[in-house]
Amino acid sequence: MITLLVATGCVIARAQSFEVASVKIPPPHVIGQPYDITIGDIQNDTITFTNASLADCIRFAYGLSSNMQLSGPEWITSSESRYNIVAKTSDGTTRDQILHMMRALLAERFMLTYHHEQRPLKYYALVVAKGGPRMPPPTDGRATIPAGINGQLRIVSNRMPMATVASLLSRYMRALVVDQTGLAGDFEVKLVWTPDDRPVPDDQRGASVFTALEEQLGLKLESRKGPIEVMVIDRAEKTPTEN
Repeated sequence: MITLLVATGCVIARAQSFEVASVKIPPPHVIGQPYDITIGDIQNDTITFTNASLADCIRFAYGLSSNMQLSGPEWITSSESRYNIVAKTSDGTTRDQILHMMRALLAERFMLTYHHEQRPLKYYALVVAKGGPRMPPPTDGRATIPAGINGQLRIVSNRMPMATVASLLSRYMRALVVDQTGLAGDFEVKLVWTPDDRPVPDDQRGASVFTALEEQLGLKLESRKGPIEVMVIDRAEKTPTEN
């Protein structure tokens, strides 16, 4: 029994660190030049953040949908404080292990410390609609982007967990969306909708996000208000430690 516990502990310890991790401050953005943002792309055992705020990194690592679930200094969400992170994992590392590695990396490089508080907030609960989900299992390769018209927004991926869907909806809708689907794992996601505030002629207007979610993914949004756990940042360094 003792030998088994020690061996298991060694496996857990190794899973807490990336094999290689680079954290850099990107050069200032030149107005008029392309500006790519990547907030937690996992491909070929490598996780990548490009021009990501510290808040982007924290949300990914801790499964938060929106900055509304974060309380801390303003700079962590500012476009003036961005980071490029590339971290390599070993073959077969699970998503949950990667998230724990990211948390350890943020603590080590940004000296991140925090505590949690319950605060009453208005939010949308992302839940499964009547009839069940309509998303196929994940596939390899790049997902085909559905044909659309001007003014539409899209969330398209061949492999995406519900936490990421909720996070992207929060960003697009400028509201807190919390994943309460209970659906584990990844899915192929193809969601296309027209925001209500887009100046699109009525005859060219697509489905609203509420209709599109139910018809295309078998999910729905329910407006709620209640206690939500907020991550309160006690300390975070703007300049990360050297690689």
